[in-house]
Amino acid sequence: MPAARKKTLPPVSDEALALIASWFRTLAEPSRLKILRALEEGGELNITELVAATSLTQANVSRHVQSLVDAGMVGRRKEGLTVICFIADPGITDLCDNVCNNLMKRLSHQVKKLGGS
Repeated sequence: MPAARKKTLPPVSDEALALIASWFRTLAEPSRLKILRALEEGGELNITELVAATSLTQANVSRHVQSLVDAGMVGRRKEGLTVICFIADPGITDLCDNVCNNLMKRLSHQVKKLGGS
């Protein structure tokens, strides 16, 4: 097996690493992932539509949307009395797709090892 190439990474300060960890902690909540998935599938949605799409309570959706907005992942705007939410950082979709694809490959490999198809 050939030796793995080492990547040359730029230096990252402890403060930057703390910010990165905080960003990933935002994604560590399944309810927030449900909201991101609903926005990915449905496009721009209001809070009521997010409640229906996620089966979360209105209070939970509002609280988690706020966390996603604070992290810069989701944006929102008002149209009259309605709050419309949308994915503000398209990179979050790419990240989630990468994680899901990697997980599917790993699970498929484990099934094959166990003799499944």
